[in-house]
Parts: sequence; structure tokens; C-alpha cells
Amino acid sequence: MPKAPDALLITDKSSIRYLSNFTGSSGFILKTKTATYLFTDFRYLERATRTIKKGIKLINSTKLWKNPKELKKNWQKILKKHKVKVLGIEEDDLTITRFKKFKKISRKIKLKNCSGTIESLREIKTPLEIKLTKRSQKINERVFLAIKKIIQDYCANKNLHPDSVLGRNSKTKKSPVNFTEISLARKIIELGYAFGADEVSFAPIIAFGKNSSMPHHEPGLTKLKRGDLVIVDMGMKYKGYCSDMTRIIFTTKPTPKQKEIYNLVLKAQEAAIKKIKAGLSGRKADAFSRSIITSSGYGEQYGHAGGHGTGLDIHEQPSLSDNYKKPLKANSIITVEPGIYLPGEFGIRIEDMLLVTRNGNRNLTKISKKI
Repeated sequence: MPKAPDALLITDKSSIRYLSNFTGSSGFILKTKTATYLFTDFRYLERATRTIKKGIKLINSTKLWKNPKELKKNWQKILKKHKVKVLGIEEDDLTITRFKKFKKISRKIKLKNCSGTIESLREIKTPLEIKLTKRSQKINERVFLAIKKIIQDYCANKNLHPDSVLGRNSKTKKSPVNFTEISLARKIIELGYAFGADEVSFAPIIAFGKNSSMPHHEPGLTKLKRGDLVIVDMGMKYKGYCSDMTRIIFTTKPTPKQKEIYNLVLKAQEAAIKKIKAGLSGRKADAFSRSIITSSGYGEQYGHAGGHGTGLDIHEQPSLSDNYKKPLKANSIITVEPGIYLPGEFGIRIEDMLLVTRNGNRNLTKISKKI
């Protein structure tokens, strides 16, 4: 049986934040069985001194990286002190260049891939993390309702200047600025900051009309037209924690086919939400919604995972997918987001965030899903 590592080298920024509260862009952690060391440079020393958790030893790496011999000497001195012979590393995070640097200064030390070790701890959320995620989603919903009103107001009045609904000052009535996907995406970011978010969890996915058939469409210069179906997939960050939600906005009464597909996706999503609980595998949780869509003949039009964990990263463990056989854990936060995409026509995706519990789940998303 392979020997367990004597210490962990943590380079993933979110895991560093989770372990230490450190949010700088440069640094790494060495976590031994009895001590935790945070290495960072001059730019972040004062911030780290003020914010990192008690008991973590802060090491100024400014001169160490400039002097390979000095770095190797200090690094190996710590490894020797803690009798480290096997060092766990996060291969999923390290570039080849950075891996070679650590390998060079860790001679005679066996490096072992331990990717996901800290992320597995992050999967189970504390009461504070749950509270921060709920707050993130509240901000997200407030922004969405504002965006929905902007779309509805614009489509209800053909003569309405886009600048007026997007909150910009229009000095001329000639050649009005077009109401485009990218302008709406930018408005989401602007409102997120205004309503208290740190930043967005990811670049908003806004798709008008036929563009909605692309699951991760990049917002462009497509103009909004009355009658378009609009996909809004958006999330906010609050004190580091991500939210995620997808809704469909119909600018007129949906066509019979749009209504049929929407209701099918909604049925599939609600079937999964009803049954998801701790202990079920991610594969089985995904199958609850996927089986309904597949049996209705649209399996080939649903090609992405049925959900994912959220936290300090927008995509974390676990995954709702066919190849994720590990059980869902109580107090993890996941999304459930089935979809059907018909190229050249339209796409439908509905996404909620759930807090997984021992006996079921609690839906953290309060925005209505009625057409």
C-alpha cells in the first residue's frame, strides 16, 4: 500500500484561502502534521500578518525565490525538521514549470499527487459558509429581478431607448445604442457590485433567441428582439463564496414547442430535487433528471453534467455526472441544472442551488420557475 504523505504542499488559491484566510495572488502553504507554513512575498506580507489564522507561520519568500540556493536550504531545513519523506502535491493545479521548481528544491523527497485532498474537506460547508452562500444567492436574485424587469420593460415598449432601461444617460435620440447580450451581461456585473457582491462568480452567460441552443454561449452583439427566449445564467461572490442560477425569460408567450421543452426540463429538475439527499452518489443524483429527458427522446440534446458543487470556486466537488460515483455529503452545496438544446432553434436550462442534508435538501434558490 502506497505510503501516505508526511506533509502537503498546497498551491490552489481557493484551498490556501480555506486553510489560512490568505487571499493574495502569490503564495503557497506547507502543511505538516504539526505545523502550517504560509510562504508569500513582500507585496502581501502586511496583509497576511493582519488576516491569516492564528498559529500559521508566515515566511517571507521574496529573496528566497531570487536565490535558489537559499530557497533550497530553507525549504529543506523545514522538511527535515518535520521528517518529511513523502510530500503531497496538487498536480491538478501545478504548471509543469512550477512543478519542476518544487522538484528541484525537494531532492530525495518523494512527490505524490494529492489533488482534491483539501477540496474534499471544503465540500462540507460550515454554518458560516452556508450563511455566506445564502447571502451571495440573495444578491444574485436581486440582480436577476432587476435584469428581468429591464428585459420586460424594453420588450413592452418598442420605442423605449435601450439606454434608459440599462440605466445610461442618452443625450441623443439618433441611432440608439442596441440592446445586446453583452450590454446586459455588463449590466449584471454593474448591479452585482451595486448590490453588495465582491464580484461575479463567472462571466454571465446571456443568450438571445437561437443563441440559447449553445449551453455556454459567449455574450456578443446579438440584439434583443421581442419574441426572443432569453437564457440568463449568472452568479455572484460574497466574501469569497459563489452563487449560481439559470433562468429562462420569455419576452412573449412561448411557442407550443418551447413550452413543451421547458416543462420537460422543469419536470426533470424537480424530480431530482425531490429525491436528492446525502449518501446518494453523484451519478444517481444526475440520473434522476437525465432519465426523464432521455426517455422523452432528448438524451442526445443534454450533453453536460447535471450539476456541481459550489463554494470558494464556482465548480467544486462533488459532481452530478455519470462518472462521479462518490456519495453526496450532508452540508454540501450543489447545483441541479438539466437542459435541452436544439441547434438552430433554442435551448432551455433551469438551475437551482441546493443545500444537501441527511434526509433530503433545502433549495437556496427562491426565484420562481413558472413560465
